Amino acid sequence: MARIKVHELREKSKTDLSAQLQDFKAELALLRVAKVTGGGEEVIAQVLTVISQKQKLALREAYKTKKFLPLDLRPKKTRAIRRRLTKHQASLKTEREEKKEIYFPIRKYAIKV
Repeated sequence: MARIKVHELREKSKTDLSAQLQDFKAELALLRVAKVTGGGEEVIAQVLTVISQKQKLALREAYKTKKFLPLDLRPKKTRAIRRRLTKHQASLKTEREEKKEIYFPIRKYAIKV
């Protein structure tokens, strides 16, 4: 198995990639010692990675205009950040808070020195 550059794999279509993947798997099955031949598992992993990246990119394009995204396409971030209130939600005030601000505004006094 020859070394393959990932940028070359990204230029191929999905059918070409799947055909090449089948060839690599068949060749790997025929070989007894994959380590001596140049790491067939690595090449297979690269091809599978490129296939999944292309698939995810196509899904992102398809869901670009939709209202909701599937969970695996949403940004990961951290659990705390995902559950945090949005800026709009945090800025909202209750009716009671608004009335209190209207009736009892913060007084500003200038002290003469």
